[in-house]
Amino acid sequence: MVQLDSGAVAEGRVTRVTDFGAFIQFENGETGLVHISQIAHSFVRNIHDHVREGDSVEVKVLGRDERGRLDLSIKELLEEPEEVPRPRAIGRQSPQFEAKLRSFMRDAKERTTTGGGGKKPTTKRKK
Repeated sequence: MVQLDSGAVAEGRVTRVTDFGAFIQFENGETGLVHISQIAHSFVRNIHDHVREGDSVEVKVLGRDERGRLDLSIKELLEEPEEVPRPRAIGRQSPQFEAKLRSFMRDAKERTTTGGGGKKPTTKRKK
Protein backbone atom coordinates (compact mmCIF):
# COMPACT_ATOMS: atom_id res chain seq x y z
CA MET A 1 0.00 0.00 0.00
CA VAL A 2 1.27 3.47 -0.94
CA GLN A 3 1.85 5.98 1.87
CA LEU A 4 0.03 9.16 0.90
CA ASP A 5 2.44 11.79 2.20
CA SER A 6 3.37 15.05 0.54
CA GLY A 7 5.33 14.37 -2.65
CA ALA A 8 4.05 10.80 -3.08
CA VAL A 9 2.83 9.67 -6.50
CA ALA A 10 -0.13 7.28 -6.53
CA GLU A 11 -2.80 5.93 -8.81
CA GLY A 12 -6.43 6.40 -7.92
CA ARG A 13 -9.89 6.29 -9.42
CA VAL A 14 -12.03 9.36 -10.18
CA THR A 15 -15.16 8.97 -8.07
CA ARG A 16 -16.81 12.33 -8.66
CA VAL A 17 -16.29 15.32 -10.96
CA THR A 18 -17.52 18.79 -10.06
CA ASP A 19 -17.08 22.23 -11.61
CA PHE A 20 -14.17 22.93 -9.24
CA GLY A 21 -12.29 19.64 -9.37
CA ALA A 22 -12.22 15.84 -9.30
CA PHE A 23 -12.35 13.58 -6.28
CA ILE A 24 -9.91 10.68 -6.36
CA GLN A 25 -10.17 7.51 -4.26
CA PHE A 26 -7.14 5.35 -3.49
CA GLU A 27 -6.93 1.63 -2.76
CA ASN A 28 -6.44 2.36 0.96
CA GLY A 29 -9.89 4.03 1.02
CA GLU A 30 -8.66 7.63 1.32
CA THR A 31 -9.98 10.28 -1.03
CA GLY A 32 -8.53 13.59 -2.13
CA LEU A 33 -9.28 16.48 -4.44
CA VAL A 34 -7.56 17.55 -7.63
CA HIS A 35 -8.57 21.20 -7.91
CA ILE A 36 -9.41 22.36 -11.46
CA SER A 37 -6.24 24.50 -11.42
CA GLN A 38 -4.18 21.32 -10.91
CA ILE A 39 -5.61 19.38 -13.89
CA ALA A 40 -3.42 20.77 -16.71
CA HIS A 41 -0.85 23.47 -17.46
CA SER A 42 -3.27 25.19 -19.82
CA PHE A 43 -6.49 26.90 -18.75
CA VAL A 44 -9.19 24.30 -18.04
CA ARG A 45 -12.59 25.65 -19.01
CA ASN A 46 -14.45 22.34 -18.67
CA ILE A 47 -12.99 19.72 -16.37
CA HIS A 48 -15.00 17.01 -18.14
CA ASP A 49 -12.73 17.48 -21.17
CA HIS A 50 -9.88 16.08 -19.04
CA VAL A 51 -11.29 13.53 -16.57
CA ARG A 52 -14.43 11.46 -16.15
CA GLU A 53 -15.88 9.39 -13.33
CA GLY A 54 -14.31 5.95 -13.32
CA ASP A 55 -11.03 7.07 -14.93
CA SER A 56 -7.84 5.76 -13.40
CA VAL A 57 -5.39 8.64 -12.90
CA GLU A 58 -1.91 9.10 -11.55
CA VAL A 59 -1.61 12.02 -9.11
CA LYS A 60 0.97 13.69 -6.95
CA VAL A 61 0.14 14.43 -3.32
CA LEU A 62 0.74 18.13 -2.69
CA GLY A 63 -0.10 17.86 0.98
CA ARG A 64 -3.04 17.92 3.32
CA ASP A 65 -5.24 20.84 4.24
CA GLU A 66 -5.98 21.95 7.82
CA ARG A 67 -8.70 19.30 8.07
CA GLY A 68 -6.40 16.51 6.91
CA ARG A 69 -7.86 16.17 3.40
CA LEU A 70 -5.51 15.24 0.55
CA ASP A 71 -4.61 17.99 -1.90
CA LEU A 72 -3.69 16.38 -5.24
CA SER A 73 -2.29 17.37 -8.63
CA ILE A 74 -2.30 15.78 -12.08
CA LYS A 75 -0.53 18.80 -13.59
CA GLU A 76 2.61 18.25 -11.47
CA LEU A 77 3.19 14.92 -13.24
CA LEU A 78 2.76 16.32 -16.76
CA GLU A 79 5.63 17.68 -18.79
CA GLU A 80 5.49 21.45 -18.71
CA PRO A 81 5.01 23.00 -22.15
CA GLU A 82 7.91 24.95 -23.65
CA GLU A 83 6.05 28.23 -23.39
CA VAL A 84 2.68 28.81 -21.80
CA PRO A 85 0.39 30.39 -24.41
CA ARG A 86 -0.29 34.02 -23.66
CA PRO A 87 -3.43 35.94 -24.53
CA ARG A 88 -3.17 37.86 -27.76
CA ALA A 89 -2.52 41.56 -27.36
CA ILE A 90 -5.17 43.89 -28.69
CA GLY A 91 -3.78 45.93 -31.55
CA ARG A 92 -4.23 49.64 -31.91
CA GLN A 93 -7.53 50.87 -33.21
CA SER A 94 -7.85 52.48 -36.60
CA PRO A 95 -6.87 56.16 -36.87
CA GLN A 96 -10.50 57.04 -37.70
CA PHE A 97 -11.68 55.39 -34.49
CA GLU A 98 -9.02 57.21 -32.45
CA ALA A 99 -10.07 60.58 -33.99
CA LYS A 100 -13.76 59.91 -33.26
CA LEU A 101 -12.94 58.91 -29.69
CA ARG A 102 -10.88 62.08 -29.10
CA SER A 103 -13.71 64.19 -30.54
CA PHE A 104 -16.28 62.46 -28.35
CA MET A 105 -14.15 62.90 -25.23
CA ARG A 106 -13.57 66.60 -26.02
CA ASP A 107 -17.31 67.18 -26.58
CA ALA A 108 -18.20 65.32 -23.39
CA LYS A 109 -15.72 67.42 -21.40
CA GLU A 110 -17.18 70.63 -22.85
CA ARG A 111 -20.72 69.53 -21.99
CA THR A 112 -19.78 68.79 -18.39
CA THR A 113 -17.86 72.05 -17.88
CA THR A 114 -20.59 74.23 -19.42
CA GLY A 115 -23.43 72.73 -17.42
CA GLY A 116 -24.55 70.09 -19.86
CA GLY A 117 -26.42 72.37 -22.25
CA GLY A 118 -29.47 70.14 -22.19
CA LYS A 119 -32.81 70.03 -20.43
CA LYS A 120 -33.06 68.66 -16.94
CA PRO A 121 -34.76 65.29 -16.72
CA THR A 122 -38.21 65.50 -15.24
CA THR A 123 -39.65 63.08 -12.76
CA LYS A 124 -43.31 62.19 -12.59
CA ARG A 125 -45.05 61.95 -9.28
CA LYS A 126 -47.43 59.16 -8.51
CA LYS A 127 -50.90 60.33 -7.64
